[in-house]
Amino acid sequence: MTAVEGLDPVVALAVDVPLEPAPVDDVLDGEPTTGTVVLGEFDGHEYGVWEMTPGAMSDVEDDEFFVVVAGAGSVEFLDDEVVVHLVPGSVMTLTAGARTIWTVTQTLRKVWIAR
Repeated sequence: MTAVEGLDPVVALAVDVPLEPAPVDDVLDGEPTTGTVVLGEFDGHEYGVWEMTPGAMSDVEDDEFFVVVAGAGSVEFLDDEVVVHLVPGSVMTLTAGARTIWTVTQTLRKVWIAR
């Protein structure tokens, strides 16, 4: 493998993600904590690593593409009445304005790119 000047790969599982309690108004079960680290920008879109510890919380999404790299849980899309189960390797998109419930059973970490 040849190194490319200017590239500095990041190991997503090694990124230190500072966690804070989820906003009280968003917590639906347990005491989840969340954190985000922005790693950079690609074609005008931010990308980074996000993590959530076990529990459940509501959210309103931005346009986003992500890949789960660790953990397990689900995302319930309230407007569509659909639940998607997440495991390492899950790849999906979120649409801005979607109302969701994130339920994490094993600390979940994803790599994301968003507008």
